[in-house]
Amino acid sequence: MSPVKSRREQYSEETRAALLDAATRRFAEHGFAKTSLEDVAADIRATRGAVYHHFPNKTALFQAVFDALEIEMIRRVTEAAAREADPWRSAMAALDLFLDHCCDTVYGRIVWQEAPIALGWQRWHECEAEYAHGLIEQLIQALIESGDMPPLPLGPVSRITFHIFGAAGMALAETAPEDKARVRGEYALAIGHLFDGARLPRS
Repeated sequence: MSPVKSRREQYSEETRAALLDAATRRFAEHGFAKTSLEDVAADIRATRGAVYHHFPNKTALFQAVFDALEIEMIRRVTEAAAREADPWRSAMAALDLFLDHCCDTVYGRIVWQEAPIALGWQRWHECEAEYAHGLIEQLIQALIESGDMPPLPLGPVSRITFHIFGAAGMALAETAPEDKARVRGEYALAIGHLFDGARLPRS
């Protein structure tokens, strides 16, 4: 049986969630550099001390926002892939949902445009690899085991695929809203063609 949370604990969790929501909006609309902890606190009528109680600095707050967005993206992509019994269709479903997610203006700006600035290029790259590389490796492994792809070295193929997906995500984040659907279609076509070229013919 899980312990009942005190009113103070519940309030603390609610405050943290509200801070994350407010920070997500701020970072998406104004960017990391033009967002202050005072702005975030004011949005939920909290004190600056309440922010520091949960996050030691603005970078830590940004990291928490980034993590929440990436965890949600991976959850949705994983669920989309799991709904398909065939490994090839599973991989294509994962690609489609990933591209859809990258068209979201909040996700696109925070993860692909602001994160390299806020976290630094090296840390951002490490985070992207931490969240996405394992899932990509699982999908590639399933394609190899099913005979859809030749038994190429898993590590290099997964890393190349990871960078291809990253290029698509960055491009969609930089695309104007009115052009996102077109650019998304172009990247879906190009990546799908690359995968089709690596696919082994069925006997």
